[in-house]
Amino acid sequence: MTLDVPNLKDFDARLRAEAAEEPTLAVPDAPPTRKTQIIAIYGKGGIGKSFTLANLSHMMAEMGKRVLLIGCDPKSDTTSLLFGGKACPTIIETSTKKKLAGEEVKIGDVCFKRAGVFAMELGGPEVGRGCGGRGIIHGFELLEKLGFHDWDFDYVLLDFLGDVVCGGFGLPIARDMAQKVIIVGSNDLQSLYVANNVCNAVEYFRRLGGNVGVAGIVVNKDDGTGQAQAFAAAARIPVLASIPADDDLRRKSAAYQIVGSHATPWGPLFESLAQQVAAAPPVRPQPLTQDGLLALFDGKDTGADFVLEPATDADMRGKNAAPKPSLEVIYDDA
Repeated sequence: MTLDVPNLKDFDARLRAEAAEEPTLAVPDAPPTRKTQIIAIYGKGGIGKSFTLANLSHMMAEMGKRVLLIGCDPKSDTTSLLFGGKACPTIIETSTKKKLAGEEVKIGDVCFKRAGVFAMELGGPEVGRGCGGRGIIHGFELLEKLGFHDWDFDYVLLDFLGDVVCGGFGLPIARDMAQKVIIVGSNDLQSLYVANNVCNAVEYFRRLGGNVGVAGIVVNKDDGTGQAQAFAAAARIPVLASIPADDDLRRKSAAYQIVGSHATPWGPLFESLAQQVAAAPPVRPQPLTQDGLLALFDGKDTGADFVLEPATDADMRGKNAAPKPSLEVIYDDA
């Protein structure tokens, strides 16, 4: 069997041309009309997605909404705050055990509830033993078998790790599984780099005919320096809420205490966030260039003013550097 290289080149060229075309289908500018809003939340690892989602989902349930929270991070820590630090069995590990025992997975094996919030973890493989993205795909395939499309919820919140770029983690954007994306970020370069990558992914699939848009960013651990707000303005996405860098929040989060409740002083903040998440329409973001992202920060903090100095062959050879015999023909003077 021979590989037809010219055809592969033509196919690659067609894909690139299609990606460069302006989309003909506009991003919806009104709240989704389907009863169930499926919302994918992305952010850098450790930025506080689990904290934000646990408290957001708890507040939504207090407001009378039916909420399903699905952790799509291999760390399986999305539900830890909701369940007081207790780890719940993941879909992937449960599926493996049940399969070995010749049994089928049931809802009660993988889905648990607290205060009106239903929650589960997809899970992932152990380090070096598989692809996390493939685990995500397998998890959603199992959810479909369990009847995902027939479930009755007002909101399904998907917690995705934003600083992993393999296909499984882009599933909601690439396959239009969610109506909109929400980003959790902070006033630091790395979290905004991830936020910008998510905007790039949304824009890329929009050019391929996708429908998912970005509903906004939640600024977590906000210290008032304003870089996340500046990023939102530059990318043309709204700020849905700013959660302050507060010792009380930090202590309660570390102690697995829910603050997204009307019974706490933080209730109004999370009630406002819940309303914003529900109503914010998906918009088409305008991703920043790398230089544009660095420009949000002081150059002395990011190295934005650094000038690249090219290396030489002698630099690379180090102590092995020596003149090489030349093949050039040199004529004696006549």
